[in-house]
Amino acid sequence: FRIDPWSVGQFWNELAGVPDTRDLFVAERFDALVGYAGLATAGDTSDVQVIAVASEAHGGGIGRRLLNLLLDKARERGSRKVMLDVRAENAAAISLYESVGFVMIHRRVDYYAPGVDAVVMQLKFPEVP
Repeated sequence: FRIDPWSVGQFWNELAGVPDTRDLFVAERFDALVGYAGLATAGDTSDVQVIAVASEAHGGGIGRRLLNLLLDKARERGSRKVMLDVRAENAAAISLYESVGFVMIHRRVDYYAPGVDAVVMQLKFPEVP
């Protein structure tokens, strides 16, 4: 996990902080961790906190499967929309998010570091009659 990996402390904070509003998933291959994803939900909005895939597993569909798990969980929790931040230069991730219906709604200048912007994206679920 090359860029901005979560620490063990970050995982425990999410699990211990407000577990009724947090969901964490892991992807394993041959008993090795190859990906993880986290979702936070408050009211009718869920936030994708992280989706990370080990560099040696890129391109294998793990990120898409993790994203789909998060979206399914957001629907289960009654979310009407899902938000996320992604590095503006991460074209592969942006393409993945757009492929499931996310749209860019804002850019956060210098969010990750000086010269490293974030793109804020949103997915709205269709209204259920």
